[in-house]
Amino acid sequence: MQAWRVHRNGEPREVMRLEEVDRLTPGEGQLLLRVRAANINFPDALLCRGQYQIRPPLPFTPGVEICGETEDGRRVIANPALPNGGLADYVVADAAAVLPAPDALDDAEAAALHIGYQTGWFGLHRRAHLQAGETLLVHAAAGGVGSAAVQLGKAAGARVIGVVGGGDKARAARELGCDVVVDRREDDIVAAVKEATGGRGADVVYDPVGGDAYAKSVKCIAFEGRIVIVGFASGAIPTPGLNHALVKNYSIVGLHWGLYNQMDPAAVRGCHEELTKLAAEGVVKPLISGRVAMKDAADAVQRVADGTTTGRLVVIPEGESR
Repeated sequence: MQAWRVHRNGEPREVMRLEEVDRLTPGEGQLLLRVRAANINFPDALLCRGQYQIRPPLPFTPGVEICGETEDGRRVIANPALPNGGLADYVVADAAAVLPAPDALDDAEAAALHIGYQTGWFGLHRRAHLQAGETLLVHAAAGGVGSAAVQLGKAAGARVIGVVGGGDKARAARELGCDVVVDRREDDIVAAVKEATGGRGADVVYDPVGGDAYAKSVKCIAFEGRIVIVGFASGAIPTPGLNHALVKNYSIVGLHWGLYNQMDPAAVRGCHEELTKLAAEGVVKPLISGRVAMKDAADAVQRVADGTTTGRLVVIPEGESR
């Protein structure tokens, strides 16, 4: 079978190699899955660079979420067991964590529903307790993680302000349903949020970016607001001023979705059932900006690493680029 392999750490385009490898053999409690679609996530780029919190032994295959097919023909979504990730023809995954792919979504959409949407759901509901009528500020609103938060925020009845970088991403954010779109390249984020909220600020901030995005967020957070720390796509990890949090009376909460698989797997399945329902109703639908062939996977991971993409890029092992 074919699989992309990383033999040394570096930029994805430089270190990923498409190779012929032996088909995997599932261990006890695992399933062999044929990959129908592999969604590319920012952690795939971090894995290549050796900067992710998990560092699989070299060589490894990137790809942390897929839509696959079981040997008995069931369509499922799963997180492949590293070091053998999803940018391959076949993967193995823990049977207990495999979930049914929603009928309302095609393979690429189903592959993109899992990590980003689960992260959004747990971040907004379990960690931030977002309420209908509140204002939600989403950084990188046209990206894979941010676009999921926008849709879930709207589904919860929130007013959503999306921060993006560039005209194309601004248009995508509006199409996703953002009530207000702020282009960080052209607009003053803090002033725009305060104007949109009558000076109150955002009740909840969803931040997968870190760095300057976080610094701007604390300047426009509402009384008793909640800032959800999802990741650091900017590469800069901020140092919160706890005296500022005390004086302005806001909360800073972290969200590591992977821990729920260990600490509360029943909640993960419950979340998937809710997401499946929302997908069937047409309320959520992953924004897929490109479906690429297996041969183009390294370039696609690099594009995600560079932050030039809108929505999700998904690798279709047996498909052609379009």
